[in-house]
Formats: sequence, structure tokens, C-alpha cells
Amino acid sequence: MSNAKNIFSPDYSVPPGEILEEYIDAYEMTQKELAVRTGLTPKTINEIIQAKAPLTQETALKLERVFGKPAMFWNNLEQMYQEHCKRQEEKERFEKNTKWLKEVPVREMIKNGWIEKGDNPTKQLGIVLNFYQVDSPEAQEEVWNECQAANFHDSDRFTKNYLAVSAWLRRGEILAQKINCRPYDKQLFKQKLQDAKNLTTCADFNVIQSRLVSMFSDTGIAVVFVQELKKTHVWGATRWIRGKKKAVMQLSLRYKTNDHFWFTFFHEACHILKHGKSNAFIDSDSYTSEKEEEANSFAADFLIPPKEFQRFIQKWDGKSLAPIERFAESIGISPGIVVGRLQHDKYLKQNIGNKLKISFSLTE
Repeated sequence: MSNAKNIFSPDYSVPPGEILEEYIDAYEMTQKELAVRTGLTPKTINEIIQAKAPLTQETALKLERVFGKPAMFWNNLEQMYQEHCKRQEEKERFEKNTKWLKEVPVREMIKNGWIEKGDNPTKQLGIVLNFYQVDSPEAQEEVWNECQAANFHDSDRFTKNYLAVSAWLRRGEILAQKINCRPYDKQLFKQKLQDAKNLTTCADFNVIQSRLVSMFSDTGIAVVFVQELKKTHVWGATRWIRGKKKAVMQLSLRYKTNDHFWFTFFHEACHILKHGKSNAFIDSDSYTSEKEEEANSFAADFLIPPKEFQRFIQKWDGKSLAPIERFAESIGISPGIVVGRLQHDKYLKQNIGNKLKISFSLTE
């Protein structure tokens, strides 16, 4: 988080010209006389006093010789004054842009600990812009239009709530930067996916998080968990960073049960494994494409091999839960995952078998 609140930033500054005028009066000079002594024009002296012209480093050296005050003194006055002027300009610009904050999920971001709470709208705007790593609301929109929309597969559907989605993605980037990864190793990634499948029987989500982050950092993939923001409806995303050498798999745990979580995990794994480094993906509700369908099939078949699933369906009576548990154990996954698959494929009603699912909760 930013430490900006610890930096002293006064809301006033004395123009160097005012101090210069005091020195002229103290030495009982006229502006014209100072002009002669410094080799500057009377107009230049007057414009410095009126704060219409900057006090240059060359002028500072001349004033040092006339008044005996070090050039650094005059240069510091000018620097502080110019910085103050820029900050005032920025403050005025910020005040015009605070309306933009209403479109940003600021309260959620503060609640989740992503950003600090500002003392006033202007400070809050600065904190939010710093989070997005942009200088203005216009720049953030440009980043989305030129970067996100260009790289993410069909991200146009997030136009209305792009600020929330981009905040969620940005949080993922921040977390991913903290994970040290080896260069991407596709073969090792495939091997580790089987290890991940063995984790599906684990009921402790904290253990699952830790293990997934650890095992896949060795394959060049940063697995990050970021709470979903309202109105985003996203459950996963993948993209490549660091010159396409490091992949980010971002998961929101939008649905709180283990069947949904593991399907999402292997769905995102397919994007990394099969869909190249040029495209990135934001996955949400009610969206399909050829690559999304491929990822869906990959996840479903990786968790439950098709032939074994069909054999189970042929023998199962369509209602008993005990056979589901035995089948899940035989293929090494949680029975809740099998229940989820049966519900999705309409073999089981949505209100039956849910006691076999495991509920998860996400804490970053």
C-alpha cells in the first residue's frame, strides 16, 4: 500500500519573487539597479517578482554574487514554488475527476484491503489512480481500450463495468508479482496438473491455496486468488506477463463449492496449456466460444475420464449417493465433483447430493 499519507505536503508556497523583492528593499535598491548589477533586463527582474517568469539557475548564481545568499537558496525557492504550483494544478484536476470515483468499487477495494481510505475525495482519487498505475481517469480508460481489450479474448462484454473488472485484474497482477516463478515448463505443468487433481479430495481450502501456489510456481505459473467484486461476475482469468515467460492464473471462487472451484481451475489450465500466449481470457457467466467450450471439455474430462463416467452412468440407479461416493474414490476425486457433473448433465436434480460437496471460503 502507498505510504503517501506520511509525506508532508504543504498547501502553500512563497514565490521566489516575493523573497527577491524583500532583499531588494532590505538593500535599498531599485529593480533597475539590480538589473544593472546582475546584467539582467529590468523586465526580467520585474517578471520574476510578479511570478510571471521562473528564477533560473543562472539568475540564482547572479543573485548569490549580489546578495551573498547561496544559489542553492534561490534554486530551492524556485523548485518548491514550481512543485507547489503543479500540485495545485493537479488538485484542481483531481477535484474535477472525483465524480469518476463513483464508478470505481472503492468501498469494496478498501474493505478487501487493496487500497487505503483517503481523508477526502481528492486524496482517495490519488490512491485509486496509484492502484491502477495511471495518472488520470482518461489514462485508465485508455489502458483498458488499448491493452486489456486488445489482449483479452472478447473483453468487450465488460465495457459497462470495466473499472471493476480491471481492478480485479490489477489486484491479481499485484499478487502475481510477489510470486517467484521459474520459466514456463509445459511438460512439468502437465505433470503438476495430475498432482493438483489429487488435491481435489482435500477439504481445507487454505491448504489447497498454499499447495497450488507452491507447485505451479515451479512450472512458471503464478496462481493467485482474488475475491470477486460486485457486478464483475468473473470466476477466472489467465494471461501472460514478463515477456510471455510467466503465466498468471487468477481465480475468484465465485461459486463457493469444490466442484465449481476445481472445474474452474482446470478450465483455466486449459487456456494456458492449449491456447497460446497471444490471447488472454476473462471467464464469466453466460459466455461461450470455441476455446471456452474446449476448456470446458478439458476440465470435465480431466476430472472424470469420459469412458469411466459413461460406465458409471450405465450402472447407476440415478438416485443413490453411495455409488457416487464409491465411484469418486475409485478415480481419486471428491464425490462433490461427481455430484456437480451429474447435476450439470441433468442426471441429478440441483437439490440432490449437495451434502457431498465441500464449501470453500476465500481469504487472500
